[in-house]
Amino acid sequence: MYIVIEGQDATGKSTQVELLAEYLRKKTGKKVITMHEPDGDLDSAHELRKIIKDKNYNLEPLTHVLLFTAARKELWRKLAEPVLKEGGFVISARNWWSTLAYQGYGQGISRSKIIRITKEAMPDQYVNPDKSVILTLEDSIRLSRQTGRDDNSKNDTFESKSMDFQHKVDHAYLNIAKDFNIPTFDASPSIEEIHAELIKLFEL
Repeated sequence: MYIVIEGQDATGKSTQVELLAEYLRKKTGKKVITMHEPDGDLDSAHELRKIIKDKNYNLEPLTHVLLFTAARKELWRKLAEPVLKEGGFVISARNWWSTLAYQGYGQGISRSKIIRITKEAMPDQYVNPDKSVILTLEDSIRLSRQTGRDDNSKNDTFESKSMDFQHKVDHAYLNIAKDFNIPTFDASPSIEEIHAELIKLFEL
């Protein structure tokens, strides 16, 4: 099963991915791996992520789309597919919907182009995960979490962008949830409460 937890920066995606992975390992005894797109336990994807996230490269939005797609192609082929073929679980913080939100709605790349590029590069199970959710959070809480997290935001290609850009991305995720029939979940409760609710939501 391929499970995706999506949402804006600092909504707690990575934390919930790791908690869900540990839960499924204990419950099923099957192999469970986690991915944090566009990064993962893969050198090629990690190097692509460093280029993407460093604002000093000043890349064009379409270049971001292509680099993100290349990174996820490598992650899927080398990490995810083997586990899924064995009947295991792949749990990912983000997938291609992030590109639709940030590069499509946020940076103005044609959404139909992003969809076309993704479908040409990736298999159907990636494009349409078995289970998915979008975590949402009020800007004031999200930005407070982001500020307290580390000192890298000012150098991050996307976290350092204006509030206007951040609002576009927030709005984008609501549209994506509607367009692709993805449930949304308020990420303001405690970590433990969210974890319990996601287990119920995913029927795991």
